[in-house]
Amino acid sequence: MPDVAIAAPNEAAADAGEQVVRAGGNAVDAALAAALVTMVNEVGIVSLSSGGFVTVQPADGTGAYTVDGWMDMPGRDTDRPLGRGTWDVTTAYGGGVDVTIGPGSVAVHGALAAFGETHAREGRLGWAEIVAPAIAVAREGFRLSSASRYYLDHVHDDVFGWDDASRAAVHDSLGEVTTDPVVVPDLAASLELIAAEGPAAMYDGEVGRLIAADVLDRGGLLGPADLAAYEAVVRPSLVTSIDDWTLATAPPPSVGGVCVAAMLRLLDGHPRGPWSSDDVDRLVRVQRAVLGHRLDVLDGTDDLARDAAAYLALVDRDHLGALESGSTVHVSATDGDGLACSVTVSSGYGSGMIARGTGIWLNNCLGEQELNPRGLHGVTPGTRLLSNMAPTVGRHVDGSVLAIGSPGADRITTAITQVLAGFVSGGLSLGEAVHHPRVHVHRAGRPSEEVKVETEPSMYYGGVGATLTRPDGRLVAAADPRRDGAVRLVRLD
Repeated sequence: MPDVAIAAPNEAAADAGEQVVRAGGNAVDAALAAALVTMVNEVGIVSLSSGGFVTVQPADGTGAYTVDGWMDMPGRDTDRPLGRGTWDVTTAYGGGVDVTIGPGSVAVHGALAAFGETHAREGRLGWAEIVAPAIAVAREGFRLSSASRYYLDHVHDDVFGWDDASRAAVHDSLGEVTTDPVVVPDLAASLELIAAEGPAAMYDGEVGRLIAADVLDRGGLLGPADLAAYEAVVRPSLVTSIDDWTLATAPPPSVGGVCVAAMLRLLDGHPRGPWSSDDVDRLVRVQRAVLGHRLDVLDGTDDLARDAAAYLALVDRDHLGALESGSTVHVSATDGDGLACSVTVSSGYGSGMIARGTGIWLNNCLGEQELNPRGLHGVTPGTRLLSNMAPTVGRHVDGSVLAIGSPGADRITTAITQVLAGFVSGGLSLGEAVHHPRVHVHRAGRPSEEVKVETEPSMYYGGVGATLTRPDGRLVAAADPRRDGAVRLVRLD
């Protein structure tokens, strides 16, 4: 059994990863178990009604791959007019965010399908053992994390207060966000079905049927045919080589991986050593170029794979000349066998509703306005939606393996890039790179562009979790101080 390094968003998730490792699991088992716990206890951030990507570096050193479990557009089961069952909410969260919520904002979840595919390929323990820690957390209850509380402080009424079950779960008797342990009725029972039946329970099983029936009944689009048709897709990861590292991240339909790859290539191995003012200036120029190109081209394209390949080819050809042209959780795990697993999942800002009989908060990924440039219901059923996610793995020529990723909406790509730049070529240890202050170009290339420079740790700049296993068996894990991250170095001597 291999030793395993784990970086997770909270202590209970890290405990879950350690538990399955001590039961005989590997890095994939640990990462999936930890991620499932976050789907229980990171309320408002992620849930079982999530989409996500899992990037894996196999232990045998073969090419990395990404399992795409991101959201699909629903609507196969209804001919009702589009645009119904939703309303817009303006919140102060994240400096001011407009979101669309309600039953009509619920997309086809895919994270559990991706977990099942990854587990079938790489897992060592049985599926039920992977789900068991999440069942225990759901049954025993949990206190809200700082990230959940921060978000809910802004939206507990507007987003999570319109549905009776949702309101009861997160509020105390005075109508404030609860400080008591949260136990959501029916959630543990849903997880027990998922443990017994596998991920299929969320698609053509009882849990999926309950979700679809409630969404349709309340005026949304997600129906049983949408869930039955959903498939996780395995793709070769998007690869970038820097110095002696081969880094692999999520390919299209994630636009996040494309942005990370482009930024790393444009940074060209910088910074080298302590960051200078020139390094910061280069980071700003790179972010402005890449994020501006994303807004101008990639977010609105009808063929992301084609236009992403063209952009990366331009970056590789013109390099620095290209600079002059126009709510989420993450788990990382690596092990002593050379296996690396990077998992990022999200349920958007949340639709605000718990599907009756399931205890599961449903996503609002059709209502994430920044990720739906064609509008609320602007694509045909079965179409994959856009994503910022960029779970990344790496392999060094000496056999070291790395897993890294971050939550943080449009800051995902800039956070991951800066940590990788500091670690891979900047002379920083993994922990130092994660802790290092960050810069982010907000609304790049727009009249309202703002260069935000971090002066004190803030969850605005992401929440990177990273693990590293050296060929001599040394384990390293780093969790971002900007969030309630937790790490475990599980040695089985």
